[in-house]
Amino acid sequence: MKRPIFAFAFAFALASPAFANTHKEAPNMQQNKMAECNKEASDKKGAERKAFMKTCLGAKPMSQQDKMKTCNTSAKDKKGAERKAFLKECLGSKA
Repeated sequence: MKRPIFAFAFAFALASPAFANTHKEAPNMQQNKMAECNKEASDKKGAERKAFMKTCLGAKPMSQQDKMKTCNTSAKDKKGAERKAFLKECLGSKA
């Protein structure tokens, strides 16, 4: 009578690591923002770093409409393929 219980426990023990790996979540937006701010602050130390991180983490992401306005203003002196390439780069960046 103990064999089925042993077999179940053994099977569960083998399956547990497989299930554990499937529940890893991708980093959330706050974690991504923290990573970005840390990269940008890598050359800063002490109070300067603390102030930068506070500003960086508190910054609201730019809306797509605001981004479009900013990119268009920056591209006003460009024409044709140069403008198209600039806008593609500008609108694709995370700012």
